[in-house]
Amino acid sequence: MGLLNSRVLRSGDSSLVEPQPEATAGPSGQSGSRKRKLSNSVNLGPSPDIHGPQNQRINLNQVLNYIYRKRVKISSNYAYENLFLNGNDSDIKICALGRTWCLHKVFLCHSGYFANILKDIWKESRNGVIRLLIRNEDIDTRSLHFVFGSLYTDENLSLTPLEVPRVLAAACLLRVDRVIRQCEKIMKTTINRNTACSYYLAAETYRLKAVKTECFQWLLYNLMVHPSVALYKAVDLKLMYLLTSSSHLLVMQKEIDVYITLKTWMFLYLNPCWNGTMKELLDHTNNWLYTYMGYVDNISFLESEEGLIFQPVFKKLRFQHIICDLASTSVLERDRLIPAEWLSPIYKQHWLTYLQAQEQKAIGPQTINEEELEQNTMRCGKMIPTDGKYIWKWLACKLSFPLCVIFTSHYIIFKQCFQQCDGSACLNHVRNFVFKITLVCFDSNEKVTFSKTTGYKTLTFENNEEQIVMKLDAEALTFPLYIFANFLFLKLENAENM
Repeated sequence: MGLLNSRVLRSGDSSLVEPQPEATAGPSGQSGSRKRKLSNSVNLGPSPDIHGPQNQRINLNQVLNYIYRKRVKISSNYAYENLFLNGNDSDIKICALGRTWCLHKVFLCHSGYFANILKDIWKESRNGVIRLLIRNEDIDTRSLHFVFGSLYTDENLSLTPLEVPRVLAAACLLRVDRVIRQCEKIMKTTINRNTACSYYLAAETYRLKAVKTECFQWLLYNLMVHPSVALYKAVDLKLMYLLTSSSHLLVMQKEIDVYITLKTWMFLYLNPCWNGTMKELLDHTNNWLYTYMGYVDNISFLESEEGLIFQPVFKKLRFQHIICDLASTSVLERDRLIPAEWLSPIYKQHWLTYLQAQEQKAIGPQTINEEELEQNTMRCGKMIPTDGKYIWKWLACKLSFPLCVIFTSHYIIFKQCFQQCDGSACLNHVRNFVFKITLVCFDSNEKVTFSKTTGYKTLTFENNEEQIVMKLDAEALTFPLYIFANFLFLKLENAENM
């Protein structure tokens, strides 16, 4: 029996440091002068110099140079099919996850992990069986098989997008850089609703910063624009927290729709076996919540045992932009999902804002504060189905700026709409606000094909006027076209001081 090395590969070891052996046992191997043959003319066995006594110093570079010179004489197809798949002339066995692979030291040394541990086997002049205890649940026998096979060929093996996260985990653990680069390339080109979340988690775990950024950007753009039951189920608590917190989240309609998105996502999180459609999802969520709250007295859902874990996510909602109209406020009150103490300060703030707007002739931010914008802007959006002229209003009049948006194929225009407002708060003749407009087009695969933004800008309106905020004359627009906006109408310190 050959040398027995037991190695522990731990889950979550982001530094991928070589694990220490837990046990070493077994009788000595055969003589180091023995040579193994892969063909009639190619001898890949170690030289007698390499198989010196244990106390002889070994130059690892010499070993690897020797291995490389021998490997190049074998074609990739021959090595993969005959040596890897068939296990011909194997001189080492790898046991992991209940399976054994008959492999070759020559090829294993192209793994950074095995290059380090196999030098000991050469030095001791023994055949070996290496047992790997793998505790990373992302790694399975299929992903290990793929990575082992990649060591026998200079060509990239076929890999589907859904297999990538597990293969990436195995490649990082065994330190096979070529496979890591292959996974990274596939991930960058195949981000979609089926892969975005798993890619994001894998990229975060194994430090692929560019992939992580692209996945997060895809989710910011598509979570609400192209929702799906499968996508909602794939978003975990931490990721949803980050998405909900971001002012770059592309929100369809208004902030109340972010609340509805979170509510349905929470239902799926607690009921992962539910398999209806997006059209059915909200009704099932409301019925489930209504039934649940029928057994709960005097507390909100987020204060219940089941709801506590969702509190950090729902706290990132911008309630000051939800309770600005009766319909949205009624939804919050009916659901009893949000704790009352979260909303009471917001109601007070809105009432004081209304009183302040009645008495002052100039109100609103005059400078841009990036931190304030990231945390407090109102997020809203609208789809333009076909070319033409469109006019709409995102805000309720009394507690916010009475602003109309006009879209044509040439311009986007903001216009004060005092004539539609019946509250005295709208009589101010000077109003300042900060805005950002973003245009986005998607292809049939939900990939962004066009994007343009104004960046954050400040505007001052006096009297009943209109201003062009984006020119589109030179743009070749395609439809449907999505328009997203961020607004800040009140300085943060104004609200706190009130």
